[in-house]
Amino acid sequence: MNPQITQINADYSGDRDPQTYAIIGAAMAVHSELGNGFLEAVYQEALQREFQIRSIPFEREKRLSVCYRGDVLNAFYQADFICFDSVIVELKALQRISGNEEAQIINYLKASSLKRGLLINFGARSLQYKRFVFNLRESVTSADKTGEEG
Repeated sequence: MNPQITQINADYSGDRDPQTYAIIGAAMAVHSELGNGFLEAVYQEALQREFQIRSIPFEREKRLSVCYRGDVLNAFYQADFICFDSVIVELKALQRISGNEEAQIINYLKASSLKRGLLINFGARSLQYKRFVFNLRESVTSADKTGEEG
């Protein structure tokens, strides 16, 4: 099996994942209050306060170790937040997010033992967010080949 990172559409039911739904709600409150145009550090501090108001458990600027051939490297990633001990939250303040920012959170998921990540962009006129899930299913092409044989 090959581990896969799946991007889930932003339009999902909070019933299926109430933790990421709560985080996105907090980010929406911050964006509603501040709008776009501030530096990422401003949004990070405001989101921390919103997490506190909403009793969302978090660790700010959490270091994530990177392993190579079983050894922990001196280099590390630093996630903006880890919420609920299980969701990586990476903030941006850009006009639009690109593949570079998506690759960053995918690498965070690979480096950690966590399975869910949120990429939240405060820099656009409307709040942008993408949810990522690390899962251990076979890749789609492998599954298609299995289906063709049956």
